[in-house]
Amino acid sequence: MEADLNAPVIVWLRRELRIADNPALAAAVESGRPVVVVYVLDDESAGPWRPGGASRWWLHHSLTSLGAGLAALGGRLVLRRGRFDAVIPALVAETGAVAVHAGVPVEPWARAALRAVKAALAVPLKVHLTALLHRPDAIRTQAGGPFSVFTPFAKACRAQGEPLPPAPGPARIAGPAVESDSLNDWGLLPAKPDWAGGMRVAWVPGEAAAQARLAQFAAAGLADYAGQRDVPGIDGTSRLSPYLAFGEVSPRQAWALGGEKFQSEVLWREFSAHLLWHNPRIPEEPLRPAFAAMPWRHDPATLAAWQKGRTGVPIVDAGMRQLWQTGWMHNRVRMVVASFLVKHLLLPWQDGQAWFWDTLVDADLASNAASWQWVAGCGADAAPYFRVFNPVLQGRRFDPDGTYVRRFVPELAELPDAFVHAPWEAPAAMRPRHYPPPVVDLAVGRARALSALATISGRGLEVAPVDG
Repeated sequence: MEADLNAPVIVWLRRELRIADNPALAAAVESGRPVVVVYVLDDESAGPWRPGGASRWWLHHSLTSLGAGLAALGGRLVLRRGRFDAVIPALVAETGAVAVHAGVPVEPWARAALRAVKAALAVPLKVHLTALLHRPDAIRTQAGGPFSVFTPFAKACRAQGEPLPPAPGPARIAGPAVESDSLNDWGLLPAKPDWAGGMRVAWVPGEAAAQARLAQFAAAGLADYAGQRDVPGIDGTSRLSPYLAFGEVSPRQAWALGGEKFQSEVLWREFSAHLLWHNPRIPEEPLRPAFAAMPWRHDPATLAAWQKGRTGVPIVDAGMRQLWQTGWMHNRVRMVVASFLVKHLLLPWQDGQAWFWDTLVDADLASNAASWQWVAGCGADAAPYFRVFNPVLQGRRFDPDGTYVRRFVPELAELPDAFVHAPWEAPAAMRPRHYPPPVVDLAVGRARALSALATISGRGLEVAPVDG
């Protein structure tokens, strides 16, 4: 009996890499039993959606931070590599654990893996809401179905009442000594070449840094968020997205900051998870079936120019270079570069989604898929699918003095404000010698996009010219 009382419980972490406000960890500690905290790197089950390069860099440092935080409380982070449905049951057998606590996953592959683990266990698998405010299947329309439009979804979420306030972390975490992989052996960091220098300058992963950013935004950014969030040349956004993606900040901690516009962005994240839960194919297939017939182009050279920030369109190139250098891109600019890819270049949104998946430190399958489909016009609550963002107008509106463009496209630093977003309009003597001309004439690209959309308009879609 004594040995049974000392049998541990396991906390299986995935996208909740924090100690505070972690319901799975809290439940395990409250059981009064020793706690084994484990992170499993399962690239096999994830398939094409295993962490990309930028996410792997962040994951290494996040796990380092989490390990230090657990050690300060008397615990230890156990690292294992392999399939979830093999590693977790094996760890239960190895430790004699009497229960496993985990978070609710949203990704289709992770949900399948959770079911497989549950089937393989002889002990209870207790699942907690750790990465969202609401279970993705809990918010329903009056008819009992899932939502496909954001505004009524957000209204239904708010009708649930205020979420519980964030909970502090445990004061102590005691657990047995369990063998662990060495994090360095996982090879998550880039070596040759080491392309992460800009990310090291821009970011500090981990729960402590997440809480510092949360406090900084609350003190200096939240009040002006609604008015400044669209201006890429200033620090007007929360920059919490990677911390939310890895669970170093909980959604309840973010929500508790307040601010209607900021909370609306938290709910957009919830909506994306809701969409993926009910439509597990959206990372691969358009939600609007008509778009399966869209006549996309195949043009590797132009795709590479977009990826490298060499399109000759300043606001697009600035965004793509910010992404490559820092692993992050301003949200307004994300919409502009995405629209440019799928509309002006007529390249598949899946190509853009794949590039973002590999290069974003905040890569999140639900948000990535839902947002790319939103811009492409083929998803839920999409912008008018025939809308074509004009990158010059967007640049002049949201970066009027060219601060953002000049920062990431230094070839244009000496151009007057009047030409910084359209250098081809400058007198020939002013044009920078080492900056390329546009890969597509914007008027021609726009017309081509509308023509392509017209080919699917008879499938229940209507085309009208919108430019913005």
